[in-house]
Amino acid sequence: MQAVHNVEISWEDLLTAFTNGGMERVYFLDRFTGEIFFISATDEGHEFQQQMEKNRGRFLEIPPFDYHIERQIMSGFVTSIEDPYLKNLLSASLAGKKPYGKIEDILSFFPQEEERLMFLKDQYLSSRLKVWLEENNLFTVDATTQDLMHPQD
Repeated sequence: MQAVHNVEISWEDLLTAFTNGGMERVYFLDRFTGEIFFISATDEGHEFQQQMEKNRGRFLEIPPFDYHIERQIMSGFVTSIEDPYLKNLLSASLAGKKPYGKIEDILSFFPQEEERLMFLKDQYLSSRLKVWLEENNLFTVDATTQDLMHPQD
């Protein structure tokens, strides 16, 4: 059984790494320091590869954002929309039918639906992060948790 590591990890940096959809960067987490860094995917990174070999288990690759899942979220979101006009616009956009616009641009005219989509995406991302942290025996302690664990008198 692997030991649980309790390190301070920048939530903002972790979110940036998890939402990275580009294939030009590969993000890593140093499980001992909590540092998040990236290397160029095109870079051979011989020095880094040597460090990886020397310190197995120290560096964890952070998985890139999965656009297949995002498409599933979008499809589920579109089917849940009650407004037939908006549903038709977004369905056409997802299907790539012309004339089509970006879903984000279309939703900017429908702020309640835009907010609902952001909530769905945030839920997915939070769940994905939590599972990844647990799978790798890492966890974070935020200020709220610290206050609950150590209440001030």
